[in-house]
Amino acid sequence: MSDDLRERASRLDTTDELAKHRERFALDDTVYLDGNSLGALPAHVPDRVADVVRRQWGELRIRSWDESGWWTAPERIGDRIAPLVGAAEGTIVVGDSTSVNVFKAVVAGARLAGPGRGEIIVDATTFPTDGYIAESAARLTGHRIVPLDPVDIPGAVTGRTALALVNHVDFRTGRLQDLPGITAALHAAGALAVWDLCHSAGALPVGLAAHGVDLAVGCTYKYLNGGPGSPAYLFVAERHQERFDSPLPGWNSHEDPFGMTPGYRAADGAVRGRVGTPDILSMLALEAALDVWDGVRIEDVRAKSLALSDFFLECVRAYAPEGRVVSITPDAHAERGSQVALSCAEAPAVMAELIRRGVVGDLRRPDVLRFGFTPLYVGFADAERAARVLGEVLREIPPGA
Repeated sequence: MSDDLRERASRLDTTDELAKHRERFALDDTVYLDGNSLGALPAHVPDRVADVVRRQWGELRIRSWDESGWWTAPERIGDRIAPLVGAAEGTIVVGDSTSVNVFKAVVAGARLAGPGRGEIIVDATTFPTDGYIAESAARLTGHRIVPLDPVDIPGAVTGRTALALVNHVDFRTGRLQDLPGITAALHAAGALAVWDLCHSAGALPVGLAAHGVDLAVGCTYKYLNGGPGSPAYLFVAERHQERFDSPLPGWNSHEDPFGMTPGYRAADGAVRGRVGTPDILSMLALEAALDVWDGVRIEDVRAKSLALSDFFLECVRAYAPEGRVVSITPDAHAERGSQVALSCAEAPAVMAELIRRGVVGDLRRPDVLRFGFTPLYVGFADAERAARVLGEVLREIPPGA
């Protein structure tokens, strides 16, 4: 069985059209399945960052805000992310953290919804910070938080609903939520759809414009490979931009930022999502990292992602001792993101040993092993090796250890 799976992995890698992109990343012989937490380094980024530091900052200094395009970077880089999430140019601005952008989106969304809509629905399975931020935003705006499982949102939306904040892919289980259906249900009731794309952007088609999403946020350090702590982004649908009232009006989003006037007048477009001075070093590292997407179709990435996770699950079934791990990631492709989560009672000890043996996934306490599949640099041989080593580790670590 082991030889058959290895041979299949080799054949699949040989015919994989995306396999050539692996050489664009700084990788070793480790099986890196944690790109859903931190994407691998694109190999050309260090030289690009060195130029930003030595020439743009070191030689041009203040002139780089104009001559090196620093001032327009948030919108320029937003336009490069836009095709990956199915958005139009001029609708995404890059900057701040995901948490800050969630705050902007929820408060501005509540203001857009108008009076008489006193409830904000929050994905009850959400990444915790989204919930914390939404609760704070609700206190500030006088709204009530309604936590719901995403599958229950369409049937629970009422005329009191201002908006729903939902994660596109569940960070723990890898479940892909029904963005088109939930968005349509919200709109049918006159509410807004706010989506967190942290675990989907760069892994699968999102279709923000096609599905009429109102507001969205996301990070860039996972499947977009922007680097640790790289700036997040905010999407504001064009139809909402004129009325988008940010709770964090800063000089960077002012109509005349260098006028330094005491009164605030918002700029046009997605620029309204800017706040303060951009973090140029990490911003331009992200811009360089996005070069790896040149010529890549997100549909091809999605097809390989599903094939990889299917193959990995098949290998796990073949190699793992019966009953030691159970997949909590949906089998159905329409309900699966780009990760596989396995429930394992000995998860902390198992993941520590996997990492020691060169298979890097991550742990979600108390009992979840997470493996992220980043199709630009993960291959089928990686998936087979990871499952094989997992089987070896499970045989060596006794139940209940």
